Amino acid sequence: MTVTKFVAACAMASCLSFVPVRAEPPSQAIETGQPTLSLEDLDALLEEDEIEESVASLNSSEVADIIGIVVVLGFAFFSFARKSVALKYISFAMSIAYLGFYKSNLVSIVNIFAILQGNLPGFRHSIPWYLLIGFTVVSTVLWGRLYCGRICAFGALTQVLDRLLPSRLRIDPPAWLDRRLAYLKYGILGGVLVYFLGTGDFLIYRYVEPFWMFTLNGNVVMWTLVAILLIATVFVRNLYCRYLCSVGAALGLISNLTVFRIKRWGECQNCKICEKACEWGAIDGPKISVAECVRCDDCERIYHDQKKCVHWIVLQKKPRAQIIASS
Repeated sequence: MTVTKFVAACAMASCLSFVPVRAEPPSQAIETGQPTLSLEDLDALLEEDEIEESVASLNSSEVADIIGIVVVLGFAFFSFARKSVALKYISFAMSIAYLGFYKSNLVSIVNIFAILQGNLPGFRHSIPWYLLIGFTVVSTVLWGRLYCGRICAFGALTQVLDRLLPSRLRIDPPAWLDRRLAYLKYGILGGVLVYFLGTGDFLIYRYVEPFWMFTLNGNVVMWTLVAILLIATVFVRNLYCRYLCSVGAALGLISNLTVFRIKRWGECQNCKICEKACEWGAIDGPKISVAECVRCDDCERIYHDQKKCVHWIVLQKKPRAQIIASS
């Protein structure tokens, strides 16, 4: 009898094991409060983890490079905001010493080649590069060619030389010639891009821009061309920047989008003070060419000087004239 009961119990258990269990609907699983992630969310989380890992794994020299570029760019913008001549020349010195001779990190036509090819450096080891390129593009859209007038090490060097050398050596091209020569750099930019796209030879940069000189590594032809350029710059201020720089041409095209442009007074229609003070040939009567302006501050300081700017002088004299007329 006991054996019979045991066999019956086993048979019943085996039957129950084959009874299907109804699966819980998805809605019940969602009601448990556990969030669900889409594939896009998972990809975003993975990218954030990779960035955090890359930043966390930076060594001391890479951190120093990031701090260095942030300090140089930050001080350059501070000097621009303050409109101070002294601060501007300190910014020049920082750019020449750090971006020029120490790091040889300048915006180059080679960077434009890389962008056209989609061959950008990895973010992990090139954070300073991305900071420099990003600052250059953003500042150009917002204020114009700020990079050219304050951050570029070669431009800073030529502006310092212009202050140190006797002004009697300087030759100022006539306005009509200056305006025509300014288009030359756009032709150089177009020609170099066509050459690169046709040949893939990025080494052409050595013969169209002198920025490599900060590495102190060049052949006889390259050094000869740079020597000729620097000697010519003694006589024609900012020669390369104004007429020959392909990077300046590219930023000049972008600067047509400039948001915060230099304001002009009604009196600027007839006044020539700022036009004569401009060392870049960017002012023609009341018009400022945003493509040629490098935000050097010269006209802006005059613009706010109540003893030099005609606008303020007229405002100061107007009450007196009204008093005399009324009497």
